[in-house]
Amino acid sequence: MTAILRPDADDIKLIGYYLGKVLLGLGLLQLVPLATALALGEWNSASAFAIGAAIAILAWALSDGLLATRRPLSWAHGMVIVALAWLLGPIAAAIPMYLSGRFTDPVHALFESMSALTTTGMSVIHDLDHAPVSEVLFRHLLQIAGGLGIIIVVLSVFAAGGARITTLYVSEARDERVLPNIIRTARFIFQVASTLFVAGTTALVIALMATGFTFPRAVYHGANLFFASFATGGFSVMQSSMIYYHSATVELLVGLIMIAGTLSFGLHLALWRGDPRDVLRHLETRTLTVTTSLLFALLCVGLVRAGSYDTVEALLRKGLFTMVSAASSTGHQVNVGDTYLYDWGLLAPAAIVGAMAIGGMASSTAGGIKALRVGITFKSLTHEIRRILLPESALVVTTYYAGKRRVLRDESARAATTVLLLFIASYLLGIITALAYGELDLTQAIFEAVSVGSNIGVSIGVVNPGMPDGLTLVYIVQMWLGRLEFVAAFALLGYLFSLARGRARA
Repeated sequence: MTAILRPDADDIKLIGYYLGKVLLGLGLLQLVPLATALALGEWNSASAFAIGAAIAILAWALSDGLLATRRPLSWAHGMVIVALAWLLGPIAAAIPMYLSGRFTDPVHALFESMSALTTTGMSVIHDLDHAPVSEVLFRHLLQIAGGLGIIIVVLSVFAAGGARITTLYVSEARDERVLPNIIRTARFIFQVASTLFVAGTTALVIALMATGFTFPRAVYHGANLFFASFATGGFSVMQSSMIYYHSATVELLVGLIMIAGTLSFGLHLALWRGDPRDVLRHLETRTLTVTTSLLFALLCVGLVRAGSYDTVEALLRKGLFTMVSAASSTGHQVNVGDTYLYDWGLLAPAAIVGAMAIGGMASSTAGGIKALRVGITFKSLTHEIRRILLPESALVVTTYYAGKRRVLRDESARAATTVLLLFIASYLLGIITALAYGELDLTQAIFEAVSVGSNIGVSIGVVNPGMPDGLTLVYIVQMWLGRLEFVAAFALLGYLFSLARGRARA
């Protein structure tokens, strides 16, 4: 596909072969809630998962039998496979969701599955509080799979060697290899997630039992809370999200897990090796510290001016938790959705929108524009100011630390700025579409579009089971673009154009 006249049958065969492996992974994932449903006697859910798993595994069997190939992947192949995987994956996951009968139509089921895998966390499910255990578990398993990266989750297990999936790893908006070998990187990611799962779930179970939960119920809620929080997904077991627990301890633990999820896996490796200095001097750590601190200060000023909260405890439990939830792109809520619109004034919601737009760190489970790009954009701005102020003969060199000391180059600055502008374009698409329906004001449209486009999930109630299909589809596209960070999506469009026109393609 690199420097060829047009994609040929072998290209299509290679892409289909790897997409089959993605479907196999999602089919096997459905076996977990299937077994849960059978054990608990949730027969309708069991049949839905059996059908969904059978379709996905059958599709893999056909692709593996008819499309098997040892042809190496090019970068273009990787981009196209990843873009299509993040479309076909949600479609496969939407099948058992729609068959469950808890969604208005297939479009809403697709929204739910896309929201799960992209770790957006917004939901259009009907009557979540009475949903079967297996269905709730499935939604949260999708979030942890999506947060870690469905390509990493699936292909590190089923691909034949790291060299063949390197392109897929990078294409999935992963900027850090963490370890030299991709398979070792994937295993390290699983090791971090598994270790934190044991520690985080245990702490949550203890905290939940202290509030009166029985042990089985505490395990159920604790495990799902960890999945949603570390994956920075934000799905909840109950419709009221974090409000349901009425526990400062649970909120604190969830907050810490959200912060762990927003750290890049490169920084997890530094902590794993006992080198906190690497974390403290990293550009993303400093960017997030500065931006989140400033936005939290604005949030507090806004809340106090609006008369929403006037105590330190309230500002921390309501304000700080919401800020961490937004900045980490998780979307857990300790407020009813319309609270942001009617009780928080203008400044506090604006601070939350800013945090949602920035998001977390690159190569983490978090969404958003990413702190690395924001930091590089700021560095490039200061670089230009210095260049203007210093004599023309002066050599201006700007550096930043991101795993190692790097020189700020023009191409890095342009790439960061370009993606930032593309995110803004995505927000505008959601805003204009929402306003076109004539039922929302500008504040509502902006808040929800930024939250969806950055894969955050904090909602003021625009996303709901009665949402129009047209707006639902636009939000699905926003979530897809936000998760891919645009590059793979544009590669797919270029590929399809080349396939249709048959013109030369570099």
